[in-house]
Amino acid sequence: MNSSEIKSVPKSFEAMRKFSEAYAKRTGTFFCIDTSVTAVVIEGLAKHKDDYGAPLCPCRHYDDKAKEVASTYWNCPCVPMRERKECHCMLFLSSNNDFAGSNQLIDAELLLSSIK
Repeated sequence: MNSSEIKSVPKSFEAMRKFSEAYAKRTGTFFCIDTSVTAVVIEGLAKHKDDYGAPLCPCRHYDDKAKEVASTYWNCPCVPMRERKECHCMLFLSSNNDFAGSNQLIDAELLLSSIK
């Protein structure tokens, strides 16, 4: 897919991509070797940021998303990630994780092309 086939990068998606890169660098974590995993998680974070004002973890079920956003526990980076470097979504992976790639930076167009 070439760049003329990809629509402009949505503002919230780009914001979450940049946040993810900065957080990965700061914490010494890496993106999943499967780019589609990273793409779907960033897309979910962006959607929740647009819908609820915060990047609520997209990999969990919530009975009341607005209430979860207000509690901040599952807002990315969630408490398990901040405290123990445990990312349920596989967005931020330690280097010894079998699914960790070697990248802390990721191209927006590559991410968008990975979303089906």
